[in-house]
Amino acid sequence: MDNMNVSVNSNNVKEAEAVIQRKESDPITLPTKKGLLNIRAIIFLLLWYIFSGCTLFLNKYILTYLNGNPTVLGACQMLTTASCGFIQMYFPCGMYKPSQRLSKPPGFYRHMILVGCTRFLTVVLGLVALNYVAVSFTETIKSSAPLFTVLISRLLLGEQTGFFVNLSLLPVMSGLALCSANELSFEIHGFIAAMATNLTECLQNVYSKMLISGDKFKYTPAELQFYTSLASVVVQIPASMWLVDISNAERPEIKHILCFILNGLFFHFQSITAYVLMDYISPVTHRASWILYIT
Repeated sequence: MDNMNVSVNSNNVKEAEAVIQRKESDPITLPTKKGLLNIRAIIFLLLWYIFSGCTLFLNKYILTYLNGNPTVLGACQMLTTASCGFIQMYFPCGMYKPSQRLSKPPGFYRHMILVGCTRFLTVVLGLVALNYVAVSFTETIKSSAPLFTVLISRLLLGEQTGFFVNLSLLPVMSGLALCSANELSFEIHGFIAAMATNLTECLQNVYSKMLISGDKFKYTPAELQFYTSLASVVVQIPASMWLVDISNAERPEIKHILCFILNGLFFHFQSITAYVLMDYISPVTHRASWILYIT
């Protein structure tokens, strides 16, 4: 009799686990968010613009006037975003609706490591570019982002863009070529670093869009922020030990520490508002919005 009870209980447990797994793998159907016609999307677009501008100019200030190291600055940004992302997983601050996770999604570690590596490359290469060329030139290079985004979206997401969308990219690329050819602060190392930043950032945005708007499993913005920043920090530890000469490092002043902390907070809010915005718009629209901002 006891054996029969044990077998019945084990069967009930298996059935309950099967139901839970089935619920987690079921497609999540949400109402259409109408892109930028949604008022929340407009609000997060404006917030993204504000935090992006603050981060960009504070990056340039730290690297140029405080002689900050790009690798150290990138590491501080990733540590701050990982810490703030962990907090926002439990306190969303109205940015998203939290959801309880009963198990990790398939390919979790692969996704996080890939996005984390692209985040690391985007941050470090972007800071290296700012070390060589002006902010305006770096942002001019980023005007080629829609072209890279269209190609990567087609490869990863299978998104097909219309003929007129592709045609509209021609004047953008032509303007980029003219601006680059006549830029007074042109420097080949800065140009290569800016182009590499552009490519890795487009890859990160498209892949993040795939994770945050998945049919079977949707990551929240805070989850992407925390786990990818954590993966990026793991990659940055050996890179920082190799690139930074710790023996000749000077003791930082209070002003430097405060600037690094403020920069990390700006970068966190820039990143998480971008993730929230990606749930409303396509990667191509996301990059086009950035071009509208820098022009």
